[in-house]
Amino acid sequence: MLPLLLAVAADRPTAGVPAALGAMFAGINDRPGGRRSSVSRVGVPALAGAAGLLTGSLLPAAGPPGAAMFVLPVLLGVLGLLAGALSSTGPVASACGTQLLVAAVIGAGMPLPEPGGERALLFLAGAGWALFLRLVLPSRRRTSGGPYRYDGEREAVASVYAAVAGLLRAAGGTRAPARRAALTAALDQAQDALSGPRLRRYASSAAERRLHAQYAAALPLAEAATALAWAGEPLHGRVAEGPLRLAHAVRTGSACGPLPAPVRSDAGLRALDDALLAAAEAFDHRPGQSLRTARGRPGLLALLRRAFGPAGREYGLRVALCCGVSAAVALGLDHEHWYWMPATAVFLVKPDLGPLVSRVLSRAAGTVVGAVVFAGFFALVAGPLPMVVAVVLCGALIPVATRHFAAQTAVVTVLVLSLVLLAGEPQAAWGRVVESLTACAIVLLVGHLPLPGQRGNRVRDAVDTAVAAAHRYLRHILAHPQDGAGRGVLRRDAYRSLAVARSALDLSAAELPPVAGRTAEFEEVAGALERLVDTTTACAVHLHDHSAALPPSHAERIAEHLAALDAAHRASARSGVLV
Repeated sequence: MLPLLLAVAADRPTAGVPAALGAMFAGINDRPGGRRSSVSRVGVPALAGAAGLLTGSLLPAAGPPGAAMFVLPVLLGVLGLLAGALSSTGPVASACGTQLLVAAVIGAGMPLPEPGGERALLFLAGAGWALFLRLVLPSRRRTSGGPYRYDGEREAVASVYAAVAGLLRAAGGTRAPARRAALTAALDQAQDALSGPRLRRYASSAAERRLHAQYAAALPLAEAATALAWAGEPLHGRVAEGPLRLAHAVRTGSACGPLPAPVRSDAGLRALDDALLAAAEAFDHRPGQSLRTARGRPGLLALLRRAFGPAGREYGLRVALCCGVSAAVALGLDHEHWYWMPATAVFLVKPDLGPLVSRVLSRAAGTVVGAVVFAGFFALVAGPLPMVVAVVLCGALIPVATRHFAAQTAVVTVLVLSLVLLAGEPQAAWGRVVESLTACAIVLLVGHLPLPGQRGNRVRDAVDTAVAAAHRYLRHILAHPQDGAGRGVLRRDAYRSLAVARSALDLSAAELPPVAGRTAEFEEVAGALERLVDTTTACAVHLHDHSAALPPSHAERIAEHLAALDAAHRASARSGVLV
């Protein structure tokens, strides 16, 4: 961790603490995927964290002298309400809100000699260094298919073809629904990887355009595979060979070669055959094309409406209560490291990390393990160099540790305790355990408090969005069956919205009964929605192949799923008790 080493070498170890924090958060926010998408995934939350650090450094001066015990919890609660509402608008916004609030708490509580503006710049320097390394260093899985900077995008596109093959192999069996969900996830990841931030509207190089063309060629394959799986008939094993060869060609950058064509006996197999032929042309003959893979991003007003809608207000209120109450308790107990408690609470209340009880138990176990490792290590060594070594090792372990919240907590605990020593504060491993356990108890209590109004607005919002996307998709298929481009955009929107709704529902079902509430109605809604979207895809393939009216069997299935969806949706609305 170069910024921290430079600060220690300059005999200013406290200046390295904000830089190390910025690098730590960058490592936590980074995920497998394209390099360019990591710019927004890491860089935007880093800006929010720097703003939080600057804001936090100004908070102790707010209010009358000596009233910090009363003023700080209120100010942090208000900031938590805003950050929590922002977090409900998407994954990057969630990282921004969390990083903003945690950095504000640290800025208000950690006694560093550097002024707020300098802390913010140092924080950005640490995050910027981590992002720079992410952009320039080759990935672990190097391929020979082109510039290494596209390794993440190439692997994401190859995973789509592999997922298509997996769905074709599972057709007619019990694993087909899971394979269809895996295909949706692969398409979402590839879409995100290819639609990273750019200054231009179109792809900027031939290699990038080729990846866009390969992704575009996978979309008709995914549609045909979904229609074949919907039919429920097992397929010959060689049907999956073509997509597997295409996946290998994407990874290696080689030509796909001859592809086995399935028997053209029905609309689904004919669509698959046509998609394979089009993919072969895109791989072997077409130099590339520009493709807008992502939906238009919502404007500022739309984001604000969503942030301060029912879902945003509900989550923001819980974040505000957790942060404000934990800060008040820590300040009331006159803890030297009072900022640990609200910072821990903010991480725990973040829903992206799994069910609440699981988060709390993982946090408690990880904190204890990290404190034991830290105490044992620093009982044997002393001085700033071992602390720097510990920070560097923990920073290197963060990308691996993010696979499990308990492991991530253990690594972060050692890193934070090392930074505390570098900042000139006394060693406090066991205090860290006590305060973290107290924060766990506060989050469990606040997370299960009944709030005024309806519960579960996050699930309601996700389900309503998925229902609207499914209806738009169906209307377009029936009105414009030959519009392949428009159909593809709406199909991606429908399946992506469905995946978000299913994820929110699965998360709520894993909570304790006071939080989970009655989710049976929403299980029925999700099931009916999945059947409707899959049937719509099968209808799209049939209409595109025949250019005629739907056969009676397809029309009956559509009507049946629409009726079931409407009944389930009305039943869930009448229940009034959501996650």
